[in-house]
Amino acid sequence: MHIVRNLEGYAADADLLLTIGVFDGVHTGHRAVLRQLLAQRRAGVIVGVLTFDHHPQEFLHPGHAPWLVTTVDEKINLLDACGIDVLFLLPFDERIQSMPAEIFLRDVLLKRLRTKLLVVGDNWRFGRNRTGDRTLAKRVFDEAGSAFEASPLLESDGDKISSSRIRTLIEQREFELADKLLGTPYTLNCVVRLGDGQGHVLGFPTVNLTVPPGKLVPPAGVYAAVAHHGGRDYRAAVSIGDKPTYGGSESVVEVHLLGFDRSIYGEMVSVRAWRFLREQQWFASKDELAAAIRRDVAMVESL
Repeated sequence: MHIVRNLEGYAADADLLLTIGVFDGVHTGHRAVLRQLLAQRRAGVIVGVLTFDHHPQEFLHPGHAPWLVTTVDEKINLLDACGIDVLFLLPFDERIQSMPAEIFLRDVLLKRLRTKLLVVGDNWRFGRNRTGDRTLAKRVFDEAGSAFEASPLLESDGDKISSSRIRTLIEQREFELADKLLGTPYTLNCVVRLGDGQGHVLGFPTVNLTVPPGKLVPPAGVYAAVAHHGGRDYRAAVSIGDKPTYGGSESVVEVHLLGFDRSIYGEMVSVRAWRFLREQQWFASKDELAAAIRRDVAMVESL
């Protein structure tokens, strides 16, 4: 998969079948569109995705962007696994926001990218002041001899599959359904950082995760999960929260990998297959906390 971060440096040498969107999660609805495009790929025609290196709301409404189901790196890897040829990964900035809708269609998509088929969601809006819509896009593409399709979102259990729905499911700890709609497990991919060592003191050493900025994290609580490190999966007990027994104020993610006890600072750990065990609690003593952790670990072992 070729990644293009600057359209000015892109010289199209093939016709393009394209879809555009935020693609947070690269969920089953996104994948259905990609399969539709890939089925039409042929000699001299490539399949591409145009998306953004940050959520557009970070630019439009700073401080109010939604938490990300997938980071940009995760999104890149998921799209690559789908088998597309080119990823246009652009910054959403003043230039894109202010570009007249028809200029975007004619000069960018049709002329520069050589788009012969564009498939988007049926609520797609674009261009300056969001004046562009599917009616305009179809007219401009028809005039150019290219095809345009606006597809309704796929549904599951009577509700549309969307990144916002999946985000809500994770926030409600409905991980099984979230994973089903994603098509791949919701995962935290994090570098291990130095912790305070309290896990070792209690007899349950943990790795402390550095969560990427903007990444969606499950609500505070204790979870069973699968942690992956060094090519191997481990059953894991995960604690998320501000460690009330120790009077903490910063939310942390701590993972106890069963059968694992060594330092891996700076290395990557991935956590998936989440199952909620209990809410975060305050304990009157470290002994009470240790007893609760023993019960948590026993629960993980029994699953």
